[in-house]
Amino acid sequence: MQTETAPAAASPESERLARTIVERLSERQAEAIVLLEVAPITDLADHFVIATATSRRHFGALEDALRHIPDAPQARREGAADGGWQLFDFDAVVVHLFDPETRAYYDLDGLWSAGRTLLRVE
Repeated sequence: MQTETAPAAASPESERLARTIVERLSERQAEAIVLLEVAPITDLADHFVIATATSRRHFGALEDALRHIPDAPQARREGAADGGWQLFDFDAVVVHLFDPETRAYYDLDGLWSAGRTLLRVE
């Protein structure tokens, strides 16, 4: 007999962290910010934050904002501004920063569309 397990639910702590990250990115003028709850569809994280940076300098400002989030775990970082993409892994929250062209190419918004959109900041 097989039993179905309920999809995993995101923790309230990870949602608070994700919303704080969105707030910090918005304060630094990140564009097209999307907050997705992905816990029910993947074990990678509870939430993804996807945002667009407009220049190398803008990537730097956004990275600085992500380094100074109170009570957040130290994020592991991948990628570089000159490559058009950076990833910040806060364990339960993964942040993807893209330049506009790279974001359109990889289309994470579409790839993870089965996740629940919690917030969009245009």
